[in-house]
Amino acid sequence: MDSYFIRFLFAISVWFLHFQVSILGFISQSQNSHVTCIARERRALLNVKQSLRDDYGILSTWRYDENNEDCCKWRGVECDNETGHVLMLQLQHLSGFFNLASLIELQNIQHLDVTFCDFSNSQIPENMGSFKNLRYLNLSWSTFAASIPHSLGNLSKLEYFDLRCSYGISGEIPSELGNLVSLRYLDLSDNDFRGEIPGQLRNLTQLRYLDLWEIGLSGEIPFRVGNLPFLQTLRLGGDFDLSTKDAKWLSSLSSLDTLGLDSLPLSSSHYWLKSIRELVPNLRELKLVSCSLSDHNISSLFHFHSNLSTSLSFLDLYNNMLTSSTFSLLFNLHYLMILDLSENNMTSSIFQGNLNFSSKLRELYLSNCGLTDKSFLVPSASTCFTSLSYLDLSNNQLCGEIPKNIGLPQELVYLHLEENYLAGDITELHLTNLSKLEVLDLTDNSLSLKFSNTWIPPFQLFRLGLGSCKLGPSFPSWLQTQNRLEFLDISHGEINDFVPEWFWNKLRFISRLNMSHNNLKGTIPNLPIKLTDDIGTFIFLSLNQLDGEIPAFLSQANTLDLSGNKISDLSMFLCIKSTTKSMQTLDLSNNQITGQLPNCWEHLKGSLKFLNLKNNKLSGRIPHSMGTLVNLEALVLRNNSLIGELPFTLKNCTRLAVLDVGENLLSGAIPSWIGENMQKLNILSLRSNNFSGSVPDQICYLRQIRLLDLSMNHLSRGIPTCLRNLTAMMGRGVVEFGTEKLYRMSSRFITYEKEETNVLFMWKGQDHEFRNAEYLLKSIDISSNELTGEIPKELRYLLGLVSVNLSRNNLSREIPREIGNLDSLEFLDLSRNELSGRIPSTLANIDRLTVLDLSNNNLSGRIPWGRQLQTFEASSFEGNIGLCGQQLNRSCPEDKTAKQTQGEAVDSENDNSDIHGGLYMSLGLGFFTGFWGLLAPILLWRPWRFTYITFLNRLVEYILLMVEVNVGKCHRWLEG
Repeated sequence: MDSYFIRFLFAISVWFLHFQVSILGFISQSQNSHVTCIARERRALLNVKQSLRDDYGILSTWRYDENNEDCCKWRGVECDNETGHVLMLQLQHLSGFFNLASLIELQNIQHLDVTFCDFSNSQIPENMGSFKNLRYLNLSWSTFAASIPHSLGNLSKLEYFDLRCSYGISGEIPSELGNLVSLRYLDLSDNDFRGEIPGQLRNLTQLRYLDLWEIGLSGEIPFRVGNLPFLQTLRLGGDFDLSTKDAKWLSSLSSLDTLGLDSLPLSSSHYWLKSIRELVPNLRELKLVSCSLSDHNISSLFHFHSNLSTSLSFLDLYNNMLTSSTFSLLFNLHYLMILDLSENNMTSSIFQGNLNFSSKLRELYLSNCGLTDKSFLVPSASTCFTSLSYLDLSNNQLCGEIPKNIGLPQELVYLHLEENYLAGDITELHLTNLSKLEVLDLTDNSLSLKFSNTWIPPFQLFRLGLGSCKLGPSFPSWLQTQNRLEFLDISHGEINDFVPEWFWNKLRFISRLNMSHNNLKGTIPNLPIKLTDDIGTFIFLSLNQLDGEIPAFLSQANTLDLSGNKISDLSMFLCIKSTTKSMQTLDLSNNQITGQLPNCWEHLKGSLKFLNLKNNKLSGRIPHSMGTLVNLEALVLRNNSLIGELPFTLKNCTRLAVLDVGENLLSGAIPSWIGENMQKLNILSLRSNNFSGSVPDQICYLRQIRLLDLSMNHLSRGIPTCLRNLTAMMGRGVVEFGTEKLYRMSSRFITYEKEETNVLFMWKGQDHEFRNAEYLLKSIDISSNELTGEIPKELRYLLGLVSVNLSRNNLSREIPREIGNLDSLEFLDLSRNELSGRIPSTLANIDRLTVLDLSNNNLSGRIPWGRQLQTFEASSFEGNIGLCGQQLNRSCPEDKTAKQTQGEAVDSENDNSDIHGGLYMSLGLGFFTGFWGLLAPILLWRPWRFTYITFLNRLVEYILLMVEVNVGKCHRWLEG
């Protein structure tokens, strides 16, 4: 009993001690939960923020005040709960300069994620290798300059390294990456590397994932890559040499279950095909993209009883040389779930015959295969692809009507039929059984959608593409039932109706909306809604009949295109401060906006890049607040009634590539700060205003300028002689400008949007509006001014010039002959000046010249003849009294002198013809008599012939003797 009692007391004591320890631990954890970040690490983060541009408010919580003192609570930052050290840092959708060196204070960081950022002016610093505790490094989908630093090889604990799609990264893959012995994941795909795959990668024995897809490497693939025993995924793409017979290393990767090869000439390498064939039974995914494979090659890979894979579920044969017979070769792959045969040469017989395909097939991609039949739509097709959820038949040649008894599988979620030649009506019967449908794209067909007003679809779509399909004239009321729409395209739909208010409420969920090229009417209501900000909102409503004011909530969009409507006011849109504005593109051109420009552009100062207000009815001065748009890349205010001088605050817009304020009433001198501060300008158009004074020399600072239009102003004095500094005009080739935006619509879709910049200028005598594709036109137009002096000879350095217009000025002296060096020139107009002297013959060297106007000057002399110059009509030279030549059908004075001289020469020749005849006859007779008088006796009489030959022999002996005697004398003279 006593022993039991003692054991009981001991148990109670142990339990009590454990309870106390637990309580202390709980108290300790409670205290530790309030640990804040380290001060020096907070300062480091703030230093990084200073040089970054945050268009989306990602770093809005990064500020040191009483409410944000603890950096561990900042967005994208995670700390150790016990020590307060920063362990994880996530920076996304940022731009500017990434001062990674400031992060050196974060010595305990283990996870660094810098994705979807634009750091094109920043390098990955060498001290990156000092983060000894780093285990996760993701720099994918970001832009960096230069190459991978060799110091990354010092990150011995690194397990995950992702550098895919890091545009700007180049050079060779450093061999030091072979020192990352703990690495399990390495992705360097979609970059611009050079050189070969470093053999040191064989040291990464813990590697599970290796992606070298589309990175520009060449040479031989080191066979030692086959020494990675745990490698499960291998993706290779580049200009590799497959001529080596040693490809066994590939089949030695025993753990491999995913293999991707891109742009390798496999069809010419039997050894590679043999190694792949040995891997097929164990593979789960196989991608052989752009490998020049034929039907025979596919047959050799799969048409063997011993090679019937029970694991292969994903097969990608995109962009090869396959035909429809490949379909039958793949029948035996019963476990196949995803098949991509896009960009091949399939025929209309692809679905004919046996359709007993894999019952497990989920996704089928047959885009751009030249398909012409619609057998996939017949009822029997639905029984063959019972599990199909994704069908892509876009960009083919499918034509005709879609039958009402359409044979699409009921499990279908994604249906892509865009860019075909389908026609006829689409009714409810076509879509009744597709209750799981989420994506429907019929864009760019000739279909008419005819649904009843009361129709309720059985599906809920998140992506709907009906561009160029007839939907009108009424607005499609069935869209009111779709509550998940994120992507909607009903452009070119022949809708002639008012937009119902219930539709505008759906904008809170839609990320991309395109209703352009319709006849939509009414006013957009000012609704208190918040647009989605996950990937931004892109709204295209151009070429409609929308009127009234622009509501404030639309300022939350990233892109807003309301061009070609009847919008009359934008003050509410700009000046009511509401939610955070992240607009980058605003196009309100070709509207009816009147009055002065609002002076509240500072609300868009952190984001706006593209602003187009051309062809409106704006008046007054350009507001000073426009100078706060420091990220602006294109400003187009053409064809309004703006007055006054250009505000000096615009000099803050140093990122401008396009500045077009032509066709207004602006006045004053051309500011020198345009050249001093806007050195990224590609296009500068100040045409048709009231600018006066001289052309400032600072214009020559615009080294990237390609189109310079100062025409139709009141500019005086001479043309600057520093034109040779316009270096962008020296080179030949296509130049393109546009604001590109990259955003992800879903895991499958990535869409690029490029904002076009249209520029109006004089081309070959007429006004033309040129889009981005025509920016190969490098042009200088200073016509219709009051310029004096001579044409500067420095023009000869601008070899890329396509158009030069200096007409309607007071230029004098001669046309410099150096203009003939401009062999890219197609348009040259020097008319209506006071030029004198001769037309330089070097103009005939310009083979591309199609328009030449030298009329109404004081030119004189003969018009050069040859090549292009002889093709121009008289109108190119008229108004020059002193000019003559065939082009004007006007003879030159020297032509008359030449004719007179030629006539006298003919008469003299006739008078002396008899004398000349007798002289020639006497010479002939004398030559005949003398020649045969001497030669005939030698040839015919033997004594004379013998005597003559003896004389010649003695003469030769005498000459040889004299030569020998003189040579001897020279030797004795030299020795003495």
